[in-house]
Amino acid sequence: MTVAYIGLGSNLGDKASYLEGALAWLAGTPGIQLVRVASLYQTAPWGKTDQDWFLNTVAEVATDLSPTELLQALLDIEKNLGRTRDVKWGPRTIDLDLLLYGKEQVDLPGLRVPHPRLAERAFVLVPLAELCPDMILPEGPVKELAERAATGQAIKKMEQIFLLQ
Repeated sequence: MTVAYIGLGSNLGDKASYLEGALAWLAGTPGIQLVRVASLYQTAPWGKTDQDWFLNTVAEVATDLSPTELLQALLDIEKNLGRTRDVKWGPRTIDLDLLLYGKEQVDLPGLRVPHPRLAERAFVLVPLAELCPDMILPEGPVKELAERAATGQAIKKMEQIFLLQ
């Protein structure tokens, strides 16, 4: 089994329910074991800023799926939860990103791992650092990257914590 990290975000409708739904789908997908989930964070939108704020978290999974199979599973979950891809960086019911897949680097059409711009985005770095404070990314220690990114981006830890059983 390979340990992978999935970024989750939502800024439409009942955001927390979409995140919980995505986590339930992940946990129920053959070949994926949901290991743990970071706290929930409220974050300002990235790219297209004239939209509602996001709720974000990061999930750690163990999987025997290949990176492309895991990506397809994530895309299927998004589709099942009503995700449409009308506007780049636009509002979405759910967004699932394959951030890391073991220590592998993947560079295929439609899939790059580690996720591009991972080291710039507080909305994934902060929850990732919560799960793995000692992790080292190619750009440096995740904890330092998260602290640096969080100083320039609006991010607030929420009181709600996901407890899936």
